Amino acid sequence: MDEKELERYARHILLPEIGGAGQARLLGAKVLVIGAGGLGSPVILYLAAAGVGTIGIVDDDAVDLSNLQRQIVHATERIGDAKTSSAAAAVAAINPGVTVVPITERLNAGNATRIIADYDIIADGSDNFETRFLVNDACFLAKKTLVSAAILRFDGQLSTFKAHAGDGHPCYRCLFPEPPPPDLVPTCAEAGVMGALCGVMGSLQAAEVIKEITGAGESLSGSLLIFDGLRTEFRKIKMHPDPACALCGADATIKALG
Repeated sequence: MDEKELERYARHILLPEIGGAGQARLLGAKVLVIGAGGLGSPVILYLAAAGVGTIGIVDDDAVDLSNLQRQIVHATERIGDAKTSSAAAAVAAINPGVTVVPITERLNAGNATRIIADYDIIADGSDNFETRFLVNDACFLAKKTLVSAAILRFDGQLSTFKAHAGDGHPCYRCLFPEPPPPDLVPTCAEAGVMGALCGVMGSLQAAEVIKEITGAGESLSGSLLIFDGLRTEFRKIKMHPDPACALCGADATIKALG
C-alpha cells in the first residue's frame, strides 16, 4: 500500500482483527454483487469504501424514479441509465482505486456458472426466489462462499452459506428446500419496503463479506439473522445441514444448474 492507501484505510488497519494483512486481502479480493437495488446499493458502496479490489455487479435493469427511495447507489440525474453503469459511477466517486465489472444481463442457469467463476465471494441481493435458489446452487457447485440477504416490508434476514466447506455448514436449500409456489410471497414492488431497512440489512451483508475476506470474527455460516424493523429486534437462529438436502446432502440429486 502506498501512503494514500494507508491513509484511506487507516481505520481498518488500526483494527487488530483486520490490520495491514486483512486490508491487503481486501485489496486483492473479488466480490460479485447480484443486484444493484435496495440491498446491493449499500453492499456496493461499503465494499468500495473498504477497498475491495474488484466488484462485479450483475443487474439487467435501468434506474427508475421509484428506486431512489431505497437504492442509494443511484442518483436522480442517472434515471434511465443502466443500474450497472450508475453503480459504477458511484463507486468511482467514492474510491477510484476499485475496479468495477458491470455485467448488464439477467442471471440465469445458462450464464451463472460463467459469471461467478472469477469471484471469491458472492453477495446476493436479488428480489425473487428463483434467483436466490439459482445463486445458492451455482455457488455450492462452484465452491464459492455466498452471503445472502432478503428484505420485505419491515423485515430482513441474512446468512452466509458455504456448505462446500464441509460439516456444519448448511446451504440455502437446507433452510428452504424448494421455492414457494408462485405468487405466494409478494415482492417489494407488490408489498412495499421501508427504504432504511435496505441500508440496515445491506450494511450487515457488506460486513459479513468483509469478515469472510479478512477472517475477522465468527462466520455467520450456520446461523440465520432475522431483523424485525417495527420492533427493532434481532434474532439469531441456529441452522444445521439437512442430511436429505437435494443439493448438499449425502444423496444429492441436484448435480447441475437448470
